[in-house]
Amino acid sequence: MADNGSGGAPLNESDDVPLSRLPDKGRVVCRGRIESVTYVPAEQTAAFSAMVSDADPRESGAGAAASPRGRLRVVWLGRRRVPGIDAGTEVRLKGMLSRVDGQPTMFNPRYEILSRQENE
Repeated sequence: MADNGSGGAPLNESDDVPLSRLPDKGRVVCRGRIESVTYVPAEQTAAFSAMVSDADPRESGAGAAASPRGRLRVVWLGRRRVPGIDAGTEVRLKGMLSRVDGQPTMFNPRYEILSRQENE
């Protein structure tokens, strides 16, 4: 398990909020899988963003498909890339949650990489 190097103890798994149950705002700890990442052109202000979703319902067992799949936009301002943040990586995130255009969004969160794709 890796973290972003911000120091301190690892994030506590018991504090995790499922992405499908995120509040409208406030400090949260959650986990999910990176669904996609977005790179901005060099002429735009540096920002690296990723869409994080709950684990695939097929991986969570029977009955999971009935619950809505949560999604979270994560944005690192002033960065063009965040090491280890790639599609398919499972992460735990901690930060302030807000709503941007109706989408739950977290800016510059603390993160831990929990797993990577098998082919890496």
